[in-house]
Order: sequence, then structure tokens, then C-alpha cells
Amino acid sequence: MRRIVITGMGGICALGHNASDIWQAMAEGRSGIGPVHHIDAKYLRASAAIAAEVSDFDPLKYIDAARLPFLDPLSQHALVAAGEAIRQSGLPLDHERAPRTAVVVGVGAAGEETREGLYQKLYGEQASRFHPLGIVRIMSNAPASQISMTHGITGPTFTVSSACASSNHAFAQAALMIRAGLVDAAVAGGAEACITLGILRAWEAMRVLAPDTCRPFSANRRGLVLGEGSAMFVLETLESAQARGATILAELAGVGMSADAGDIAAPSDVGAAAAMRIALQDAGMQPADIDYINAHGTGTVANDCTETRAIHNVFGKHARRLAVTSTKPMHGHALGAAGALELIAVVGALRNGIVPPTLNYLGPDPACDLDYVPHEARAMTVRAALSNSFAFGGLNAVVALRRAP
Repeated sequence: MRRIVITGMGGICALGHNASDIWQAMAEGRSGIGPVHHIDAKYLRASAAIAAEVSDFDPLKYIDAARLPFLDPLSQHALVAAGEAIRQSGLPLDHERAPRTAVVVGVGAAGEETREGLYQKLYGEQASRFHPLGIVRIMSNAPASQISMTHGITGPTFTVSSACASSNHAFAQAALMIRAGLVDAAVAGGAEACITLGILRAWEAMRVLAPDTCRPFSANRRGLVLGEGSAMFVLETLESAQARGATILAELAGVGMSADAGDIAAPSDVGAAAAMRIALQDAGMQPADIDYINAHGTGTVANDCTETRAIHNVFGKHARRLAVTSTKPMHGHALGAAGALELIAVVGALRNGIVPPTLNYLGPDPACDLDYVPHEARAMTVRAALSNSFAFGGLNAVVALRRAP
């Protein structure tokens, strides 16, 4: 089986506009959660008034002005992250490699800022016509298509949309194509730009948004906090990376996917456990090989205890030896981009021997009894790790990573 490695990584979110800054913030335990700035507060209820927004972002520093009318912030975020990842990897996208490279992007809610603006024109201003570029901005495949066009990538290019599991499903699809020999490399990750009035109010109506902050696995946790941004990675075969002398950041060793086939919103420990087991099996690992789990860890009452049960189910006695953290108190729950942003944390842990902390921990919940590395990062050797993503609709996707070979 072809081994797959990561040779490039890029990102943008509330913690920074590049992967290095994002990782540094994670390692230092800094949070990007704060009051929502670009929506008038009078329209927001208390539990929908905080988020992890991308701030101080000038797209003209990264994207030609002539292209901006075609790009919702969703695609802007994706282009920034993909550009950084491709530059770091040094992957030559020439006439031979371009057809053998894929682009797979996970997206949760597509083009929401553009869509909201169009509806404001239609219903608020009674406009008779929309802007002619509305469709190309809101279509869910826009980020993948824009990456392909910007970098001349002519291989398989598409979007994966499975709510909060979208990024990990994108990694899985990219990895499976490389293993099958359909392509030799892929730009894969996720993107999200969901901090809009409509999305915030819709999530608030579900009563799962925290009014104060995100406290995964903690006593008195009160819900999730939305985030936005993008993270992209260059995946390629180990042979390709070694042949061109590329720096290998980590090995993507296995993927696991499952569906609960149960409730549309309530999580299942059975489905989550199945995805973790499949990822371990696919990677040829035993539970004892894993040192760190970047948990889905949303901060809701139901998710965190369910995920804890699933980890106990899969890892048995070894569960007590695992470092299990959620980085969502730092970058928010970025929906379709969540798994991709969290992969920055996993790659950083593998390379630097530092596990990012779980912030805002107020003490143990009896149903959440693992080592969640509260408050401060921990220096420790991380040989291998899992990154979990579990979505509404009962869709689960887990990726397993090893230290660079």
C-alpha cells in the first residue's frame, strides 16, 4: 500500500493568518473567541453574540483585486490556506504533476455571507435583480474550483460536505485516491465562513450555543462557540516526497468512517467508536500505539460524554494513558473546517512534542473522566495520534497520523 505523507500545511482562523501562527497560539493556549464584530449587536441574542472570527484580514494581501468579486469569504479563506500549503510543500505543479494532483475541500455551509447579502437585497431593499456573480460565489464547489484554477491543478477536484466531519472526509477521499493510484498528490482540507446573522440565529435556536465560552469536557459546560477559517494540506506519496527531498511533516497513516444511522442530531458512542477502530485498523495500529487524541470536543453536554464513552470503548485501560484535548475553545467550532484546523494541532504535537491544552476547564464532569490536559499545553512525546470529527446526521470521520518517517 502506498504510504501517504504531509509535506505542506496552511491555515487561517481567529488565531492567525498562517499555520505557524495558528500552531503557536495553540501551543500557548491563546483563545480567538470574543464578541462578534461585523454584525450589529442589536440583532444578536446573548448566546449568539460570541464567535471565533477571522479578524484584521485584508484579502488584497493574498488575492488579486480582479478576482475578489468572484470570491465569497469562504473561497478567500481556502485560497489563503491552500497557497501557503503548496508553497511550503514545494510540490511542482507542472504539466506532468498537475493532472496527477487532486483538490478535495470539506465545506459545511457554503457562501453564507454572499447568500445573506443577496437576501437582504431581495427582501430588505426589494431589489429587482441580483448581482450576476452570486451563483459562482455561493456554490459549494467554489473553494475547490478556485484552488484548482489558481494553481493549474487539473486532476480530480470536488467538494465533500458532511457537516462537521467534512474536512476529515476530505482527507479520507484524498488518501484513498492516492492509495488507489488515481493521483500522486492532493491538496485537501476544509473551509468555512459561517459567522453571519442567519447562521448564528439558526444555531442559537437549537439551544447549543454557549453564552460565555466553550468548555469541552468540563463541569458546567454550556455549549459550543462557532468559528471560521480554513486549513489545507498537501498530501503525497512517501516515495514522491523522498525523491524530491521534501520536508515531511507527518504521515497520514489511516482513515476511518462510519454512520450512526440513528438520530439526526444526537451523537452515538457506537458510531464514533466504529470510526476510531476502523482508522486504527487502516493504519495498522493497536490502541496502545496512540498517545494523543484531538477530540471532536464541542463543549455540549451530549457530545462530550458520548465521545468519552467511545474512547473508553475503543481503548480500554489505555484510555487513561491518553492525552485527550479539544482545541475548539481556541479556534471555535468551524463546522466544515473543524477537522482541518484541528489537524494543525495534531501535526504540531507530532513534530514538536507539545500537546495543546483544553481551555476553560472548570473541573471534572463524572461522565468525562479522561486526561483532558486542562489549561496549559503539555510537553510529551507523541508517536501517533487520532483526530476525531463527528457530525450532525450521524456521520463520523477519524484520521490517524504518525510522526514523520
